[in-house]
Amino acid sequence: MAMEMRLPAARKPLSERLGRDTKKHLVVPGDTITTDTGFMRGHGTYMGEEKLIASVAGSVERVNKLICVKALKTRYIGEVGDIVVGRITEVQQKRWKVETNSRLDSVLLLSSMNLPGGELRRRSAEDELAMRGFLQEGDLISGVLVQVSPSLVKRQKTHFHDLPCGASVILGNNGFIWIYPTPEHKEEEAGGFIANLEPVSLADREVISRLRNCVISLVTQRMMLYDTSILYCYEASLPHQIKDILKPEIMEEIVMETRQRLLEQEG
Repeated sequence: MAMEMRLPAARKPLSERLGRDTKKHLVVPGDTITTDTGFMRGHGTYMGEEKLIASVAGSVERVNKLICVKALKTRYIGEVGDIVVGRITEVQQKRWKVETNSRLDSVLLLSSMNLPGGELRRRSAEDELAMRGFLQEGDLISGVLVQVSPSLVKRQKTHFHDLPCGASVILGNNGFIWIYPTPEHKEEEAGGFIANLEPVSLADREVISRLRNCVISLVTQRMMLYDTSILYCYEASLPHQIKDILKPEIMEEIVMETRQRLLEQEG
């Protein structure tokens, strides 16, 4: 039986790994954010003895005179326009219950779902009987679901990305990342629900697995997730085998290279 032994290695201080440009004002519950009474209290803060105090652990964000603390680890709180990736947990009457990494399960109504082929009509009893043919408990088709902290998903104009490596990712604002093979032919006519049950090739599975490990590496090092950071991390991981990416020393190496490329890109 092959056995791998690794000796402990000295870790660099966090400040050296992050660099000056990526430092944030981090606070823990009870820390004083400011004594200036001219600021307004936002989420994650409260007033005490004419001081603005943090009520959660996270990074301080300021918008004009409004100060709030964005928690480092929290359940997802939805906002209008968010892209959300979910997993079906239960099929009910005319609706599905969906796990979206929030405090409560979400609801997807049958009337809110696009029918196959984009057909526009009222939902009938036949559609209700066929609900399990559309979506059922635990459905995962041709892809991998990775769950991360919602605070690490960068908000962008689009959260659907076709990467040049041959796979696509959906970066859900709720912290669910969906990685799947890029379809060869995209339906752009009427839209609608389409279930792709074709087998996934070995090459596509390897690309998906490598992207999955890259996402976990970025999350472990507390880096923001968006298309460029994931692609740079993927390219930095190519000299290594997929199974080795999650080793601490290799993980730190590829994330450091990713961070350096991002800093060079920003100028």
